[in-house]
Amino acid sequence: MAYTVNCSILLTELPLLERPAAAKAAGFDFVEFWWPFQSSVPSDAEVTAFERSITDAGVQLSGLNFNAGNMPEGERGLVSLPARSKEFRDNLEVAAGIGERLGCTAFNALYGNRTSESTPEEQDAIAIENLVLAARAVARIGGTVLLEPVSGAEHYPVRTARQALDIIGKVQAEGASNIALLADFYHLSVNGDDVAELIRTHAASFGHVQIADAPGRGAPGSGALPLGTWVDSARAGGYTGFVGLEYKAPAGSAFSWLIRERRA
Repeated sequence: MAYTVNCSILLTELPLLERPAAAKAAGFDFVEFWWPFQSSVPSDAEVTAFERSITDAGVQLSGLNFNAGNMPEGERGLVSLPARSKEFRDNLEVAAGIGERLGCTAFNALYGNRTSESTPEEQDAIAIENLVLAARAVARIGGTVLLEPVSGAEHYPVRTARQALDIIGKVQAEGASNIALLADFYHLSVNGDDVAELIRTHAASFGHVQIADAPGRGAPGSGALPLGTWVDSARAGGYTGFVGLEYKAPAGSAFSWLIRERRA
């Protein structure tokens, strides 16, 4: 099983740049991150320090978010925000450059919350434009743009797999084929999707899978979701990518469930 540790939500007791080494020490070879900088275009020194934290740790960067704004303050992406479209577009080559140097080809583009500054129609139109541009930017390195339904964000309009797939279809109709669903089983389940049915019908086309248990967004086994069954079903259905560990747990016990799983 190719697990990848999301170092933006796990191992948070440590400074960001120490987390790849901690993931390696815990037995993992792959890590993923939300956008790890304060701006769309960080300094060369910031980028170098981030990249070295990964290469020095001896892990592979498997996934990276485009800049999604101030996540702790509730922002959930820039893709559909007309007033911040330039920020998103300025970020594309920076993210693709990091991906090229570190061998990362999966890039999560969070859609963005609804805003009173623009109509939903205006936001959706700019979102398609920006997703097409993002797909073109990462295509040169063999990259794929990911689109993720999200829970827990009142004004985030992409909540179900069907909504995400409809947007993906519109982007593909513009000639950008390298865009796919990020199937976070936690978000999908919390939002009421039939995850088992989604896996049955779409597993082979998933761009990425992430897991957390519910309720609570904790480690597998802390809640009631049949995560192991879903992951096995996705594999059987043709999904061949990573399984991202994107849950909340103290560093000391974050991977205890996996130790138990391996022993079993």
